Amino acid sequence: MNGHITQLIQDARQGDRNALDELMPLIHDELRLAASRHLRSERPGHTLDTGALVNEAYLRLAQQNRASWQDRAHFLAVASMIMRRVLVNHAKQRKRLKRGNGAEHLTLSHADTFLANPALGETPNVDIEALDEALNRLADIDARAARVVECRYFAGLKIDETAEALNISPATVKRQWLLAKTWLRREIRQ
Repeated sequence: MNGHITQLIQDARQGDRNALDELMPLIHDELRLAASRHLRSERPGHTLDTGALVNEAYLRLAQQNRASWQDRAHFLAVASMIMRRVLVNHAKQRKRLKRGNGAEHLTLSHADTFLANPALGETPNVDIEALDEALNRLADIDARAARVVECRYFAGLKIDETAEALNISPATVKRQWLLAKTWLRREIRQ
């Protein structure tokens, strides 16, 4: 099955739209899980649900002309990044409409909970824009550390899967994950 998925990803990368259509049902559960992780940190009653976020990610993946997906883990990492961008754009549009009324702020205690263990429990409601800005600042300093956060937290990839997606060693993933969590905590504190 993984070999078939990898072949479909490679075909899709070469511009075969049918391959992407065939691929989506095979990884739909994993995409729903990634979308669920993203939405877990959103406010209750968010207008986007898991299915809508997966569908929006699919539409954006299908629009890419020069995709460079190497394998399943890399494809899921890219899909997760797209989901994050969808949520950030949605939050920006919502804030423009509401002019900031009722926006929740990411506090240090939220960041500690948020970054403690993404696979366990619920995360608090966070301001997705604040998180995006912090991750963008981290990316300016250390792009790989920011990518590790995207893979580990948002895509829900394990250390080995993150290493594979980013083409780095598992030990480097562990170091970058620790560095990113520490940096984000400090950044949020300031």
